[in-house]
Amino acid sequence: MSTTRIYYDDAFVREFSAQVVSCERASLPDGNLPLQQRWRVKLDRTAFYPTSGGQPNDMGRLGDAIVVDVLDEDDNVIHVVDHAVEVGAVKGSIDWARRFDHMQQHSGQHLLSAVFHQRFALPTVSFHLGGDICTIDLRGSEPSAEILESAARQANEIIYDDRAVNVKYGTAEELAAAGVRKIVERAGVLRAIEIEALELQPCGGTHVRRTGQIGMIQIRGVSRIRQDWRVVFVCGQRAEKLAGEDLATLKAVAQRLNCSLVESVVAAERVVEERDAHYKSARASMEKLAEIDARAAVQSCEAGVDGVRVVAGVFSGVSPEDVQAFAREVATVDKAIALVARRECGHVFFSQHASAAKEMNVLLAEGLKRVGGKGGGSRDAARGRLAETSRAQELLDFATGRLRSIV
Repeated sequence: MSTTRIYYDDAFVREFSAQVVSCERASLPDGNLPLQQRWRVKLDRTAFYPTSGGQPNDMGRLGDAIVVDVLDEDDNVIHVVDHAVEVGAVKGSIDWARRFDHMQQHSGQHLLSAVFHQRFALPTVSFHLGGDICTIDLRGSEPSAEILESAARQANEIIYDDRAVNVKYGTAEELAAAGVRKIVERAGVLRAIEIEALELQPCGGTHVRRTGQIGMIQIRGVSRIRQDWRVVFVCGQRAEKLAGEDLATLKAVAQRLNCSLVESVVAAERVVEERDAHYKSARASMEKLAEIDARAAVQSCEAGVDGVRVVAGVFSGVSPEDVQAFAREVATVDKAIALVARRECGHVFFSQHASAAKEMNVLLAEGLKRVGGKGGGSRDAARGRLAETSRAQELLDFATGRLRSIV
């Protein structure tokens, strides 16, 4: 005997009476409960929605047992509970806040998908109702910011119209004749959701009675997912919550920028421009200092029998970019070589003036093979990273000694 699904005809049923047909200990462990605390309960009728079609399951209680999961198995709905329920009469109660949230999101998805499909030729190929956000994947050309804004505005206008959301039944042929959006090739009587004067879509999920109960739709963004476009959105109470959080964030930003909300974008742009200008100025100063320090370091080094000067050192408290800039400046001096590393992260830079006539990539590879790490480069410039930052000086000592042996 299949389970009668109360939510098919009335998704607003919060409490119901039913008969427990069977209650069996679960045969498989669950991530939320140990094996001995999982039971599978089958009822003759239920208002609990099982995970299906992109919509998560309901939660609630059967008697005093907590429903932790609801499964759709063939024609039956299986309720996973935390302890055994006696066969016989039982009262069920739905976690209404969770159910109504899912109804708002799912009905909002139908509405938004219909708008994208009918008015922008962007059909929905998948839907996911997550714990915080919802997504639909659209197939077609990239939806621009203008299309996203227009789709949200048109969907919200239909919400404000407070149109009826109806449950319809019929065969695949009958629904096709009625203009169903997605053709389903399945025998027997099918269930579909109709948004008045907009669309008819096959669906087994729970929905609101009127579009006004969706509250509002807020599109949060879009990104490329393989060949499709994933639109992130929220409806109803989720949209209200996120709008409040967005406003609080904007207020905090405006306060830090010492401006009004409407001035925050212009003020932020000004701060970014000033930051970029300061960064360019600081980089120019650092590069000039690197040049001065590099030339002083080369002059303080004694040349080898081949005239090559080797500047070696492990730096601390400076950025990798500054260390690399120092190595680059050393290599601008005739017959100069830089072997430098940064202690904090283990970055290593080997550079030479072409007249030094060594092979920096080969030298670095030999050193990293000895102390551990990865890297590569060219004859005149190579870089790498140590597996253990504490071995930086050991690497430089090896490389310095190796150069002295190559004349």
